[in-house]
Amino acid sequence: MRKRSIVPILYILFLLLPIYWLVAMSFKTTNEILGGFSLFPQVWTLENYRVIFTDPTWYWGYINSIAYVSLNTVISLVAALPAAYAFSRFSFLGDKHLFFWLLTNRMAPAAVFALPFFQLYSAVGLFDTYLAVALAHTLFNIPLAVWILEGFMSGVPRELDETAYVDGHSFPSFFLRIFLPTIKAGIGVTAFFLFMFSWVELLLAKTLTAVEAKPIAATMTKTASSAGYELGLLAAAGVLTIIPGAVVIYFVRNYIAKGFALGRV
Repeated sequence: MRKRSIVPILYILFLLLPIYWLVAMSFKTTNEILGGFSLFPQVWTLENYRVIFTDPTWYWGYINSIAYVSLNTVISLVAALPAAYAFSRFSFLGDKHLFFWLLTNRMAPAAVFALPFFQLYSAVGLFDTYLAVALAHTLFNIPLAVWILEGFMSGVPRELDETAYVDGHSFPSFFLRIFLPTIKAGIGVTAFFLFMFSWVELLLAKTLTAVEAKPIAATMTKTASSAGYELGLLAAAGVLTIIPGAVVIYFVRNYIAKGFALGRV
């Protein structure tokens, strides 16, 4: 029994090691990081975090990223919920082919769409806006959301729909007040995956922004100078980048567990 308990503990420690190393580096100066190996900072400093919270280039990068990621999550869910319901409840000509076609969009690399999106958004005046990145990410997130939600919706008995109609509910009333609460675990799981994909995606976010909506990932790639990279500053930015994802995981942790057990995850 002791051996069985030691293995998971060692595995967890192994997974946490890079995070600890990142946090430790964030309290070091770049010179100390390059100077040699040390488990703990020799001289603790908050200068790296001070730069991030006082330099508009840095903190606006975080605000921009959170803004377009949140917008994308909302748009993707609103579009995917009725589509997933249609796939789970109705059979129509070409439904399986359409469902597969949606998934192929999710499988395509982002680089394929970077230039077309850039030219399109530049022409219509959406370049360097939150909406530009949010809409670009929906190309990948809506198919993923439809795929996950359809699995949850298919598990809801059709008798629920019929009973609601017999009781006099209109479709909007049934869908919003009865059906969606029954799949809230699926919605939580889907929102988590949508948020995380949009949060970590870099290519489209960099291509479709310049100044006003530049994400934090783009800011982090511009820390090079004649003396090299500011490693302490990059580590501090990395620590702060982990926080939004950790917060999302905390709030949907129970739904994620149910999603792995019941849904298509």
